[in-house]
Amino acid sequence: MRSVAAFTDTYLPTVNGVTYTVQTWRDRWERRGGRMDVVYPETDDHTPRVGEYPVRSLPFPFYPGFRLGVPSIPRRVRDVELVHTHTPFALGLAGLRLAARADVPLVATYHTPTSEYASYLAAGGRLGGGVERLSEAYERWFFDRVDAILVPSEATRRHLTESVGVESEVTVLPNGVDLDRFRPVDAAAFRERYGLGSGPLVGYTGRHGYEKRLRDAVDAAANVDATLVFGGDGPARDDLEARADDRGVDARFLGFLDRDELPAFYSALDAFVFPSPVETQGLVALEAVACGTPVVAADEGALASTVVDGATGYHFPTGDVDALAATITRTLDERESLGERCLELRGEYGVERAVDRLQAVYDRL
Repeated sequence: MRSVAAFTDTYLPTVNGVTYTVQTWRDRWERRGGRMDVVYPETDDHTPRVGEYPVRSLPFPFYPGFRLGVPSIPRRVRDVELVHTHTPFALGLAGLRLAARADVPLVATYHTPTSEYASYLAAGGRLGGGVERLSEAYERWFFDRVDAILVPSEATRRHLTESVGVESEVTVLPNGVDLDRFRPVDAAAFRERYGLGSGPLVGYTGRHGYEKRLRDAVDAAANVDATLVFGGDGPARDDLEARADDRGVDARFLGFLDRDELPAFYSALDAFVFPSPVETQGLVALEAVACGTPVVAADEGALASTVVDGATGYHFPTGDVDALAATITRTLDERESLGERCLELRGEYGVERAVDRLQAVYDRL
């Protein structure tokens, strides 16, 4: 089994999809007898464990809680046989340098459509278009210098090859869900702890970013007989709370949830609402399905294939609030049958399958 150095720009206790993937893959890789060191931006919120190496970091002004690591290589990260980056920026450059210096293969996973986020941060218009083109040019430069590119969905592969123009080989490798952790649980205590009552619940957990169109969930909830529950946090939270007040929506904002609470969160919901059109996979949707909760998803990006209509939930046209409300209502009406189907299909999303395929990629390099 190979010794791997993984470089990531997100490795926080308030776990997002990238962090969860790195942590889960590392755990499974080391169970198989390998070694995977992780290099990540230093933060006061995380105490490094053995094999975790923080580097000096700076706060990123657009995303609270997110930090940019200085692209350096810790001295204790040595004797690696393969480098795996989970970002093309900052620490991704350190991974690129380490792979060249050690003359070992470099694998890169593309988690985030950075050009779309860059365009959003530039507030659209001519400036936004310029930033998007610059971001795509940088991505082409970086990814065409690696030995293997991994993406979590076919939609993301198309984006990287057709829109960004990357010419290197791209392999679709879904991130996978820890089925031992994400399974149906009794959510009564969770409901009571957060004062959620016994009525229908619909909700979302994850980063509250404007590009995820969570405002559509608030607007749709005004026409749905259910309480709307948000887990997580982010730059759009204050606006979402104000919008819910203005629309008279019964919305609860729980803030960041401990990872151990998430199975109860998903199990408490009658539908997981995911209106984001910019996902590369939508891991939280699969976590919800693994807990037996159907998903209402935007019919765009990776979510177009992550959710199976009539089985694990339903799609709606991105931005169509009336259709979103109608789809939530339909999902609530079919909650029992959809939940049973989710549980029948959950085995397809297990992380062990993902690590089997990851090992196959490592072995051929």
